[in-house]
Amino acid sequence: MDLHATYPALSDLRDRARKRLPKFVWEYLDSATGTEATKHRNRAALDCVGLMPSILHGEFTPDLSIELLGQKMPLPFGMSPLGMSGLIWPDAECHLARAADRAGIPYGLSTVAAASPEDLAPHLGEHGWFQLYPPRDPEIRADMLARAKSAGFTTLVLTVDVPVASRRERQTRSGLTSPPKLTPRLMAQVAARPAWSMGMARRGLPHMEMLDKYTQGTATANLPPTAHVGYLLRTAPDWDYLHWLRDHWDGPLVIKGVLRPEDATALEKAGVDAIWVSNHAGRQFDAAPASAEALPAVRKATALPIIFDSGIESGLDMLRAFALGADFVMLGRAFHFALAALGPRGVDHLIDLLSRDLIANMGQLGARHLRDLPPPFDLTPL
Repeated sequence: MDLHATYPALSDLRDRARKRLPKFVWEYLDSATGTEATKHRNRAALDCVGLMPSILHGEFTPDLSIELLGQKMPLPFGMSPLGMSGLIWPDAECHLARAADRAGIPYGLSTVAAASPEDLAPHLGEHGWFQLYPPRDPEIRADMLARAKSAGFTTLVLTVDVPVASRRERQTRSGLTSPPKLTPRLMAQVAARPAWSMGMARRGLPHMEMLDKYTQGTATANLPPTAHVGYLLRTAPDWDYLHWLRDHWDGPLVIKGVLRPEDATALEKAGVDAIWVSNHAGRQFDAAPASAEALPAVRKATALPIIFDSGIESGLDMLRAFALGADFVMLGRAFHFALAALGPRGVDHLIDLLSRDLIANMGQLGARHLRDLPPPFDLTPL
């Protein structure tokens, strides 16, 4: 099958994924919080970023390679961490890590994934990123860092935009809890999705494997439905917490969830290695600006590399983000749509699809490299 003929865009993979996933799993992956206004703003803001085409540049093949955090990568994008990836598709974390290794791009593992750092060690390439949801206990914190480092993760990502659990009303209505409990309602949904259910039957229902060591015997009955056992360990980090991490992690340190320029300036002074502009894809706070709206001011405020996510659906969207000041792009939902749609080959297909879209649009812009992009302009209708 020619996948590019059948699934030429991420939207095609998303549509197929929706048909293959139980509703409660789909709602977990696709939903945001509140009325989902922030999620929709992310898309609308990118659509308003114009780039002026340029002519008579002759034949050329754009160079998509980029250097980030002291490493050269063949592509300017990677796989963002997503909690409980293994709920979306059996062994999702391992499938995604292997695909990232094949492509030479970063793979991000969440603290609350359905696989531990040790599980991922055989599958990591040179660009393993570990996303830390900050535990309160310094001994647990140090142990998590040691486990990530020992497994081969080279970059630490501290997520700072989840000080409390968000409500995620769509997810709540779906009946999903953490850990998942297969009620009769959910079992009916599972029965209607044989590919997912057969895979899960072989693998077993996922849980947050990294936390097993720290949460045995911990009661979770009083947690809200969108929270999980990790919240019993987690704290809302402050600047002292950040300084502790900087002192105890000897690799690149990235701070994820930055929207304010003054925060970016302070983080640069604190010695972090990169800023990650993100509104958590609208999953945390429904009155946040679109990440694309916040990006230019953050770019002006810091000389650090800027990673970007939230709303990216194509190579063209990436070029918009780069033109606004990003140095690298991460995608989370997109790779899970691809995996749920077609299994592991869907992930490879999406990487190829995004690469082709980058090349096609850079050709229209006369841009041989990402640094050659024209300045963006506003496409907002009058």
